[in-house]
Amino acid sequence: MTIDLRSDTVTKPTQGMMQAIMNAEVGDDVYKEDPTANKLEQKLADMFGMDAALFFPTGSMANQAAIKMHTQPGEQLIADEWAHVYNYEGGGVSFNSGVSCKLIEGNRGMIKAAQVAESINPPDFYHSPLTSLVCLENTTNKGGGACYDFSEIEKIRKVCNDHNLGLHLDGARIWNALVAKKEDPKDYGKVFDTISVCLSKGLGTPMGSVLLGKSEIMKKAMRVRKVLGGGMRQIGFMAAAGIYALDNHLERLAEDHKKASEISEVLSNQSYLKKVEPTETNIVIFYLSEEISEEKFMSDLLQKNIKISSMGQGKLRVVTHVDYTDEMHETFLKVLKNYSK
Repeated sequence: MTIDLRSDTVTKPTQGMMQAIMNAEVGDDVYKEDPTANKLEQKLADMFGMDAALFFPTGSMANQAAIKMHTQPGEQLIADEWAHVYNYEGGGVSFNSGVSCKLIEGNRGMIKAAQVAESINPPDFYHSPLTSLVCLENTTNKGGGACYDFSEIEKIRKVCNDHNLGLHLDGARIWNALVAKKEDPKDYGKVFDTISVCLSKGLGTPMGSVLLGKSEIMKKAMRVRKVLGGGMRQIGFMAAAGIYALDNHLERLAEDHKKASEISEVLSNQSYLKKVEPTETNIVIFYLSEEISEEKFMSDLLQKNIKISSMGQGKLRVVTHVDYTDEMHETFLKVLKNYSK
């Protein structure tokens, strides 16, 4: 038995999901003739109260498309220094859109409205890039699955309105935030211009993200997706997996959160740990004591068929997910309790 806690992207489709995939009605999505893809897009647009939605193969492509739709080359976006769009999308902001990033030192990947306001370049000062977009991430990946306080997002929206800035949400794990904080997705649709939602993390599908947005900006989405190489044909098979996941895997995210919380609690009581970050959703980030070798710790776990992630700078990560069973959970907790350096 291998216990893979590197990410919630390592999941395999369930039997029910496989049945939905095999039974999907499909067509050519480049012609917008795939009925299942159209159904998924409409379902998500309705869920968030957005005007339009478009399926993308990956979350990074959906984010990069949104940035390109919001900006012009030479402009600048504002994001937290830990933002996925800056750290984990291969430099796509500059490569695809010719845009620079002004990075803010936030709290666990989250920034405040006051910080956003302070970071906006004067629009009439032509020596600096024109600020045109703010990108938020909820939950935060590098911040350990932290969830924004929605009232702060509303304050950031007001700053964007006051300065004529776009507001994009990297919602790779928005589902975890919605479940953990019992929030209404329509509230997010009211404050963001565009939102990317991922289906292949907590919801456990094989692939896919969907970009949601207001009609005016989403008019550009098909063209930008094509430019980025994201035009696909019979994607109804994957869209069917997304529909199944939304209908069957959303509420169960609370189980992942509970297991992550229990892992965090056990880790907090171990002498070989220096620090465990607060755990709100399905990500646990922790730091070993100085005298413990990260390489040895991960190697020792691997010998017991347990895989976790290193995020660099001493930051280790565990992510719970649908394929992480109760049996695996009990085994992992026992290993953590009995680990000796």
